[in-house]
Amino acid sequence: MNVDKDYCMSSFLLYRRVVKSDACFSTNRLPNTINPDWEKKPIKDSLELENHLRNRIAEATKNGKAALALSGGIDSAILAKFMPKGSTAYTFKCVADGKKTTDESKIAALYAKECGLNHKVIEITWDDMKKYAPILMEHKNAPIHSIEVQIYMAGLKAKEDGFDSIIYGETADVNYGGLSNILSKDWEVGDFIERYAYLKPWKVLKKPVINFIDISEYTNQGYIDVHKYLSHFDIIESINSYVNASETAGIGFIAPFADTYLDGDLDLVRIRKGENKYLIREIFNKLYPNFKTPTKIPMPRATDEWLMNWEGPSRYEFIENCVENLSGDQKWMLWSLEKYLNMIDDKDNI
Repeated sequence: MNVDKDYCMSSFLLYRRVVKSDACFSTNRLPNTINPDWEKKPIKDSLELENHLRNRIAEATKNGKAALALSGGIDSAILAKFMPKGSTAYTFKCVADGKKTTDESKIAALYAKECGLNHKVIEITWDDMKKYAPILMEHKNAPIHSIEVQIYMAGLKAKEDGFDSIIYGETADVNYGGLSNILSKDWEVGDFIERYAYLKPWKVLKKPVINFIDISEYTNQGYIDVHKYLSHFDIIESINSYVNASETAGIGFIAPFADTYLDGDLDLVRIRKGENKYLIREIFNKLYPNFKTPTKIPMPRATDEWLMNWEGPSRYEFIENCVENLSGDQKWMLWSLEKYLNMIDDKDNI
């Protein structure tokens, strides 16, 4: 294992993870990550996907110890239809001192009522983020994604309620064409690299390391196979965020969509006409004929509101006043990275 803090910082900002498996921030701090390379079921149409999800939920809930993470979107709504009546469903709601934030709890409550589920809302505050982020970083040995606190808190609540696992709709987007913006055009390699860097390290770090991954396996005649990139490379960061938060809380993580892959090419024409995740939409419309398909939103996280007045990192590694014009999610990445660096210094200097 090679200690290379500058590389690790830049890699985290670019990809939300340290890509090299042999690189770490500090001695005695090996990254706690997995590679989601388990066997997956090939899916050709919506009926095959529906049957897999139904069977996977039946298996996961047979002992009565699995709860559901229920958002306002169609992925978890489909899973809700397969949960036994009376099952518990948790919805995350971020709270930011009276400011209006994304609230999925109302639409999630409608799904829960339709499916006969016991619906509970888990509120997340900025104090929760500050309290639990260090615990999650300590377990991961790396900075964390902002969604990990929500997942961790859900795990704690589920354990308190007597459950041993939570079922999530994670990876439906990357596996079945849900990320409409990134799939909206054919991307040349250079443009894609420019677009898909979460936060360009040379804009915030004094010693950035240019460490773009070799994306040749995701390219074809100068263009990116975006679906392959998302479902083979980007998915690693996503899965590790859920696994780290769940492991830290001591609860099982179940993701029925992650056990599958699309056997064939995405129909980009349908997606670009506004029918993203068309196979999943077909299932949703079948199961919820009287519901309007909701607009897709990411997992709620009130980073814009929480970090609105944050002045930015003060450590020597960062450029002064580097948070100007950054989004809340980008500010979170800097906040998380600085917090982890401070933790390293405190621990390693004992």
